[in-house]
Amino acid sequence: MAETLQAIKGMNDILPPESARWEWFEETVRKLMRRYGYQNIRTPIVEPTALFVRGLGEVTDIVEKEMYSFADSLNGDQLTLRPEGTAGVVRAINEHSFLYEGGKRLYYIGPMFRHERPQKGRYRQFHQVGAEVLGFSGPDVDAELILMTVALWQDLGLKVGEDVKLELNSLGQPDERRAHREALIKHLEAHADLLDEEARRRLHSNPLRILDTKNPAMQAVVEAAPKLMDFLGEASLAHFNAVRAVLGAAGVAYRVNTRLVRGMDYYNLTVFEWVTERLGSQGTVCGGGRYDGLIEQLGGKPAPAVGWGLGMERMLLLLQEVGIQAPVRTPDAFAVVMAGTPLAPVMVAIESLRRCGVTVQLNPAGKEGPASPKSQFKKADASGARFALVFGPDEVAQGQVSVKPLRDNGEQTQQSLQDIGAWAAMLQVGSPS
Repeated sequence: MAETLQAIKGMNDILPPESARWEWFEETVRKLMRRYGYQNIRTPIVEPTALFVRGLGEVTDIVEKEMYSFADSLNGDQLTLRPEGTAGVVRAINEHSFLYEGGKRLYYIGPMFRHERPQKGRYRQFHQVGAEVLGFSGPDVDAELILMTVALWQDLGLKVGEDVKLELNSLGQPDERRAHREALIKHLEAHADLLDEEARRRLHSNPLRILDTKNPAMQAVVEAAPKLMDFLGEASLAHFNAVRAVLGAAGVAYRVNTRLVRGMDYYNLTVFEWVTERLGSQGTVCGGGRYDGLIEQLGGKPAPAVGWGLGMERMLLLLQEVGIQAPVRTPDAFAVVMAGTPLAPVMVAIESLRRCGVTVQLNPAGKEGPASPKSQFKKADASGARFALVFGPDEVAQGQVSVKPLRDNGEQTQQSLQDIGAWAAMLQVGSPS
């Protein structure tokens, strides 16, 4: 007997009925994106390794530790399974000169890959939703993206301020960060004996990330460090305050977190995260910000950009944690086929109903014909269908079918196989969307 093969650790199968939750979530996202005028973009899951090294920064956890990178055995190209979505979107924008006619609002849904220790809500193959606005520099689009996430939480049934909370910061512009960086390094060097190994390694390469440490022994040093906000110029502060003004006018509560830096090197100005206390240490469920330099950094003409991404696994885990269930999708009707009934007119009638938008489930016959009526009615009831369509040999010979309500005490009726339109309208009364 051949060895049974299994999925790779940290890369999971998603089977029914769990997959129905994913479909519901994705449909909710797509409806939201249509309301805001965002268009779908789909990029390859494999990209040149250099894209992520240049885009994310060499001294980031993702590039240093987590990427699935390999050499193409056919031509030696250095390739990587995408660990995040933004860099690929920017590569596509540049390659196809997609901003030639003006700015774009885009979104994506798809798998990403990071080689890290699998844990609940964080896997080696995970799925992200992302929204990217490219070609617009004003604080209005920063605010729009945050308001969009507020709308998504409401569509999903989450309570803003209770289930999820917004944290906001500004990273300013590169020259402001350089001045802050010098002051930060000087401060950290003065307390070098209190830094852990990771912080010492990052001290001269990416000191801003040290501010995001979770090491309790370093919290006092980090709290006393120079604040980037104190180094922001007039324009950066004006941009940040304009975003805050929109959020305030819209009644969106937030906390300014001066230690919020995000994990990639490409961010500037506005950065934000939605956090929760309901998932333990895995508190961030959505994050993003402005990345005005990335398009040029990856070879395109200079253009501003801003976006956000959320992990679907972690979001579905949060929804489960707070007791939000996806709507149960059930068929409108279940076809019960009696022994001796000719199959052809039954299948034609069912297909005609489906083409009219009616969801019909059929219990397939076995080698010896249809299952017993009792067994079929039991399955019809278990399916959640509102009606049973009973096809018997005598009814079908007369061009009829019996329609039996399963969820109320309505009377069983006879319907003509020829009048599919009226029949379909009746079956869809009260049908879930």
